[in-house]
Amino acid sequence: MSPDPVIDIDDETNASGALVINCFPSVGFVSSIVAHFLVDKLGLELIGGVRHPGLPPVCLVQDGMPLPPMRFYGGEPICTVDRCDKVILIASEIQISPELKLPIASKILDWMGESGASTSIMIDSYAHGEGQKHSIFDEDQSPDSVVGIGSTEAAKEILSQIDAPLLKQGVVGGMTGVMLGESRRRRVDSLAILAESGGEFGGGGIPDARAAARIIECLDGLLPAVQLDPEPLLEEAQRIEAQIREMMALSLNSENDVVSPPSTMYG
Repeated sequence: MSPDPVIDIDDETNASGALVINCFPSVGFVSSIVAHFLVDKLGLELIGGVRHPGLPPVCLVQDGMPLPPMRFYGGEPICTVDRCDKVILIASEIQISPELKLPIASKILDWMGESGASTSIMIDSYAHGEGQKHSIFDEDQSPDSVVGIGSTEAAKEILSQIDAPLLKQGVVGGMTGVMLGESRRRRVDSLAILAESGGEFGGGGIPDARAAARIIECLDGLLPAVQLDPEPLLEEAQRIEAQIREMMALSLNSENDVVSPPSTMYG
């Protein structure tokens, strides 16, 4: 029998009431770009990761230090009011095998319940066409669509408050689909925000910082005191896209244990 995934979090971490943002691989690397932006903008620190023998046998390296491929960041963003919401961000560039998606999603939701974390948000993207992991049938024909999905009525109300239109019909796969399904079964408030991207899925795709900026605008409504301005993201699009390309060139999903060292990484 395969062992359960293990979430290792720093003992001093207090996640009570935290907003949990999940950034797993997506079309156009949108979730990776959002993760990069939020870690930098919110001043989040590495607080742990996920371990399982079924995950790729690699580590990321930043400033000479190893990082788990599936990482937890945490912090209380600096802002101009007395209190800011706690944020836990889960970032990963690796593709999770189908047999591990449900165990990892279940372990994350278990951890949220045990730690007292609040709402879970899945950051994702989609592209129209064959071979995509999501089949989104939205009524908006513009190339700048953003859609939302809520596991509960409370989650749907949050989406309404940040002006993210609900997806009327579609099929959502990957970790986003599994997390949403498990959240509804457990009556956990979880929501997904998906931006339409012109990129592709996989290592040969084109990073899409502009789709990521549309998601940042939605997240700004959830953390109003922090004022997440997407303009710097657009201004830095070329630099961010270069970093994402460099990271994906590491072939994190390959079976090779030898990885060429890049000049930069983000964490």
